[in-house]
Amino acid sequence: MATRSYHGDPSKHAVWPTGRVHVPDAHRWGVILAGGDGKRLLPLTRRIMGDDRPKQFCILSGGETLLEQTRRRVSQTIPEPQTLLVMTRTHERYYADQIAGVSLSRLLIQPYNHGTAPAITYSLMHLQQMDPHGLVAFLPSDHHFANEEAFIAHIDFAFSQAASHPERVILLGIEPEAPEEAYGWIEPGSLLVGEPCSLVFEVSRFWEKPPRRRASHLMRRGCLWNSFVMVGAVGAFLRTIRHARPDLLACFESTWATMTPGTEEEALRGLYLKVPAGSFSHEVLSERPSDLAVIRTRGLGWTDLGEPARVASILALKNEAEGPR
Repeated sequence: MATRSYHGDPSKHAVWPTGRVHVPDAHRWGVILAGGDGKRLLPLTRRIMGDDRPKQFCILSGGETLLEQTRRRVSQTIPEPQTLLVMTRTHERYYADQIAGVSLSRLLIQPYNHGTAPAITYSLMHLQQMDPHGLVAFLPSDHHFANEEAFIAHIDFAFSQAASHPERVILLGIEPEAPEEAYGWIEPGSLLVGEPCSLVFEVSRFWEKPPRRRASHLMRRGCLWNSFVMVGAVGAFLRTIRHARPDLLACFESTWATMTPGTEEEALRGLYLKVPAGSFSHEVLSERPSDLAVIRTRGLGWTDLGEPARVASILALKNEAEGPR
């Protein structure tokens, strides 16, 4: 796999895969995760929007909400009819106008926000019925990418890796710019067997929000920020959940086995009352590093907009780039 880079200091410039390894569009899926409550950013978004809507439904810069930005960005690499949106019923008043015209078959509405573990499992149960041989990218709706071209190139590359290694879930790891304490970190292992490209590694372990001294040590050792952008075969995700959280998957499978047309909403309410809230990163990925691989990415200009300081930093950079008016 060829790579493209800018001349100069490689630590300051983009390096990313080029060329699109063909993954048939019919089997390329996306799931945008937009069901979170956005509590950490609520003091800021309340000032901006005047209500308690989660951050993904807010306009923080430009004329688009974070969800609209994510949908536009994802549409450059995944067919829009094959991009599912995971929402939460209690947020409906905030997103109703943003999903006007979206087919009901693309909307996965949770009765409650129970975290990413149930949300992702819910998505996979749908995809297993729709396309059991599909490849799917999971994409949070509260991220910023300064370099969307690099992001698209890496997503395409991740799809090609998922096709070549259908037993693995492929993560996008971000080459860190600072010893960030509020991010999760991925410790890469050996280069992935059979891969001539030097960007893809096995996963050794995860470090969740390490203290600054530990984060500095991880950065020196070549560890990566965990973007929580993931690509893999539907079956690979389900196998990983089955190994890490068999109880969670069993609850969903039991519900799906008895569900009949027109009863999904009621069945989901009952299911979400039974399953505990959970984090996919903590409870599934961290438990099964041997099921994963990570792509070392650089030049994406990635930020998780989960903290007010990060939003302020992005807005300042955009204002600086635009210059005086």
